[in-house]
Amino acid sequence: MIPHIIPSSDDTPILIEAIEKEDFDSWLSSQSSPVINWVKAQGFEAKAGAHVILPNEEGEISKVAFVTDGKWDIWSLSKMATSLPKGLYQLSAELDLETATQVAIGWSLASYKFSRYKKSEQTYADLMLPENADAEEVARQVYAVNLARDLINTPAADMGPKALEAAASQVAGEFEARQMNVVGDDLLTYHFPMVHAVGRASDDAPRLIDMVWGDNNNPKVTIVGKGVCFDTGGLDLKPSAAMLLMKKDMGGAANALALAYMIMDANLPVRLRVLIPAVENSVSGNAYRPGDVLTSRSGKTVEIGNTDAEGRLVMADAITAADEEEPDLLIDMATLTGAARVAVGTELAATLTDEDDLYSLIEKSARAVKDPVWRLPLWDEYRSMIDSPIADINNSGNSPFAGATTAGLFLKEFVEKSKSWVHFDIMAYNNRERPGRPQGGEAMGIRALYKALKDKYGA
Repeated sequence: MIPHIIPSSDDTPILIEAIEKEDFDSWLSSQSSPVINWVKAQGFEAKAGAHVILPNEEGEISKVAFVTDGKWDIWSLSKMATSLPKGLYQLSAELDLETATQVAIGWSLASYKFSRYKKSEQTYADLMLPENADAEEVARQVYAVNLARDLINTPAADMGPKALEAAASQVAGEFEARQMNVVGDDLLTYHFPMVHAVGRASDDAPRLIDMVWGDNNNPKVTIVGKGVCFDTGGLDLKPSAAMLLMKKDMGGAANALALAYMIMDANLPVRLRVLIPAVENSVSGNAYRPGDVLTSRSGKTVEIGNTDAEGRLVMADAITAADEEEPDLLIDMATLTGAARVAVGTELAATLTDEDDLYSLIEKSARAVKDPVWRLPLWDEYRSMIDSPIADINNSGNSPFAGATTAGLFLKEFVEKSKSWVHFDIMAYNNRERPGRPQGGEAMGIRALYKALKDKYGA
């Protein structure tokens, strides 16, 4: 089932007629006088992406005229999914497989509504699956994106570390992936000391979720997702206003699980591993402190300059575990820094890697599926900004500048054996409504990564 996409129906759908912008005037002049008068009475302007509903003689919807500039993408029809009257519609346009699939994905994603706690009264239009569209691909991507949205939108009371583990188990179980969960004080036994330190102040025990799927002979792709289910800032307590969206601080983990779902559902020929350090950064008598020195899984020591820079600590231990088996590609995703949001805003996935070819592949894929990324520098000369006089490295550094880069450089310290590595610093949240992208939790960068992985390793 694809939300509001109908593969076939005995009902007669209402036609959405796609009209090139430059052809609209001639098209309109060929219509009947009532249609011409109706369009003019609406004050309709033939702008790309605009549509007008046309009535028949009985006052019912005859069809919908949709103006296009020929630049079809995933969001082309998304506005209509929420603005057209409830009913069944069919697009009249010649689209190739990739474009038709993307258009259907965008229509369905526009119908997302987080309704776990409040019933939605909103209605949506249904679209017949466009000709040439790949129904399986549409279902796969829509499910994955909405999975990420649901996980991020769920408050921390219902999406703490234990609940996040359960969500990962559900995804793993669907594809018979192997999963190991290291919980509480066992994190010390299994050498995840910084995950333990960050999460130990919470009643919901910290844990490391480790999922493995696929043939060991295939290229190793590992995804690490930041699973800070709520971030108070720790003893360096955030102001109350800054905590309001901290349920989304596990957005990296949500995106990692959603990307993993697409990879496994498509049966990509890779050996996939997903690592999620799931914690709540709380305040208690046993909370870790500013000035503490932690010994990481890698053996490197970390001075705590700020307990609100906790994400990079838990990510470092997970990245070290991933790096130990020398993956062909290591991807990490995290809602890591406010600095990245200052640099690129909330709607671009800040992307950091030393590898030009890898970024070129990701950026090309991002443009193809309208899932934007933007590269920030891993400028090695800024490494001195996170030096410590008493430890190997400091988790927050001595300068307010280049925060996204120094956070990336911090994580880079724990990548030694991986053949390729890319870091995503994402918002994982829509601050504003846009067609197909309602306000709230969001998947960012994973559709681009999924296409890049398909192109790199083959479907």
